[in-house]
Amino acid sequence: MAVQPSPLDHLISALVYRADFQTLGDLANAGTALHAAIVFGLIAATAILIWKLHGRGWAFAYVAVIPFLNWSFGHVPNMEFIGSGVGFLWPGDPKTDGSILLHPLTLVTGLVFVVRDFVQREMGHRVLVLMAVAIAWSFYYSWPVIALASGLAFAISETADWLLFTFTRYRLSSRILLSSALAVPLDTTVFLYGAALAREMEFGEPMGATFNLANWIVFVIGKMVGAVVVSYMIRVREDRGQVDPQAA
Repeated sequence: MAVQPSPLDHLISALVYRADFQTLGDLANAGTALHAAIVFGLIAATAILIWKLHGRGWAFAYVAVIPFLNWSFGHVPNMEFIGSGVGFLWPGDPKTDGSILLHPLTLVTGLVFVVRDFVQREMGHRVLVLMAVAIAWSFYYSWPVIALASGLAFAISETADWLLFTFTRYRLSSRILLSSALAVPLDTTVFLYGAALAREMEFGEPMGATFNLANWIVFVIGKMVGAVVVSYMIRVREDRGQVDPQAA
């Protein structure tokens, strides 16, 4: 009789994503046990690094949410809008002619901006270390093409922010909006192209299933909403004298 996986089994299976793991009994296999030990060791090392860098709750959430979002673009089904109806199109399924596809998690990508702001309050520019760690974990939990596209997208947004800080005198809250307006269309294009390319390579799915105007628009709107929220929060703190408007 097959053993039904417990909630603990499901949790461990999600964490040791690339291991051949279904239940705790699979740890009797030496290869699976070694794989799990390495992953849990690296997770522990990541947690220690975050703590040593003075990261707390928001920092842990930030490092977790980036690999999760990258993973989702290879596994979560697209929403398929056909006329007045909506369904779900799993990776590799054929697209209905005339339908519009939208990845559901593009709606929440702007939350990354908000979480990043809270992390930066805790850690300052050390948040860039966490960004690199999160991208590194993305290479384990998602396909390399998606992880690479995600890394390039973050590099674009950070470069835009650095250029505006270096060559302009805009206050911090304004710079957040301007850098987002400059970077978001480009980094969204890079990321969605990478996600679409990965799904095409893995499932033979048409590029347009992910790299399409609907996904792009919602992705940009989600990020810009997040940027507006963060900019407003910073502007309030600037007006109260709690944040230096010329801060990096």
